[in-house]
Amino acid sequence: MALPGCRFIMAVLLSIGLAIIYGLKVNLSVAIVSMVNYTAVNLLQSEELQFANEDFCSIQAVNYTALETNQTDSVTFQDGPFNWSPNVQGIILSSYFWGYLAAMFPGSQIAEIISAKWVFFFAVLVNIIGTLATPISCYTHYTLVYVVRIAEGLGGGVTFPTTHVLLAHWAPPNERSIMASIAFSGTILGTVISNLLSGIIAIEAGWEWVFYIMGALSTIWLLLWVIFVTDKPRDLKFIGQKELDMIESSLGTSGDTKKRQRKVPWKKILESKPFWAILVAHTCSNWGFYMLLLNMPLFMKQVLKFTMAQVSIYAAIPYFIMWLFSLAIGQTLDRLRQHKKITTTTARKIATLIASAPVAICLLILSFVSCQIVAAVILLTASLTAMGAMYSGFMTNHIDIANNYAGTLMGMTNTIATIPGIVGPLFVGMLIDDDPSIKSWSIIFYVTIGFFIIEILVYTLFGKGDEQPWNKPEDDNE
Repeated sequence: MALPGCRFIMAVLLSIGLAIIYGLKVNLSVAIVSMVNYTAVNLLQSEELQFANEDFCSIQAVNYTALETNQTDSVTFQDGPFNWSPNVQGIILSSYFWGYLAAMFPGSQIAEIISAKWVFFFAVLVNIIGTLATPISCYTHYTLVYVVRIAEGLGGGVTFPTTHVLLAHWAPPNERSIMASIAFSGTILGTVISNLLSGIIAIEAGWEWVFYIMGALSTIWLLLWVIFVTDKPRDLKFIGQKELDMIESSLGTSGDTKKRQRKVPWKKILESKPFWAILVAHTCSNWGFYMLLLNMPLFMKQVLKFTMAQVSIYAAIPYFIMWLFSLAIGQTLDRLRQHKKITTTTARKIATLIASAPVAICLLILSFVSCQIVAAVILLTASLTAMGAMYSGFMTNHIDIANNYAGTLMGMTNTIATIPGIVGPLFVGMLIDDDPSIKSWSIIFYVTIGFFIIEILVYTLFGKGDEQPWNKPEDDNE
């Protein structure tokens, strides 16, 4: 029996898979707020640092009732069992990216040569197992948490290049932006759900159940993935002939049943300015995205003095709006391209500009008004909303310039772009360990703004949306 819209079913399952990967990645960022014994950690710091933390923001946050809940503990924080310093917390959050970095490029090659479907499947499975094992690793020793997070990172690292391989086989060019937006928006949706559930579960059942419940629920996806996803449309028994013909004719793969191993034109890739534009944009954007993804709950706790309930709610809202915006901008750009209003190059540059310039402006303003809670929340929300456009910008651009090597290109750019995920939390941890006040956070914001400026300049000058000559197998002279 043929199912309608199998390509979109694949995109939705990709989205859910990425939602699981990101949800299981960021749940620790929220849960750690209720896991750490901040009273004990503060006692280990000097009186000077304690005074720095009792700044104007904390006084204003306590007196500001608009965002307070009706609970009696609206400004009282419940300590957790672990005496982890900010540096240890930073290493725990960044250790995921050690594995992520190591798996990126090998994963892209395995996905292209063997099977993107099964690489993605085992990536999610590893993350589920790691999540279920997190509580016992925490109680054993924080070094074991490093190991578990590295293992999860190994699984997570292969998902982006694998997603590109699948989209290159399934997404018609005139639907590429919206299908990529559907797939990659799962990273946002997973963050939204994880932030909300993690906070609620930690409050109602205890932080350990954050990992048990979310890990268990994620197992349902594994069965759906096995049944409804194949590496190529022709291999799926549920797809209708009309849809299959449309996909294959648009991609020029009609009747192609062979899995060909193409020699990667490494020299031409490294000489390609459009490739370097993607790499720079990806790396700079990731610094900003990971800074917000991993550290926004901590910023809300330390500077805005939010409770656990407030952190879970106000850290989730921006990602929900970001999810909606990413889908809207993807569909809008695809329609403009279909009606020949803009070129692919223009579409990618517009999306990338939207995902960077407004974010830099919001962070600059936040450096001056962060003690005004409503303004701070609005600016954080606006920043993350704008970043939703990146999935229709440089994140899809790999497929535009070389669909035959989309997984390889994503593996290359995402490998470098993972470095901010490692360095960022360590950088933040180092600064706030010395001085957890708004002054340190302002430095973090200024550095992030600098990365966005570099992204805007390089991608605007050198980004392209046209297929590159070296994408054709007959041009491989390496």
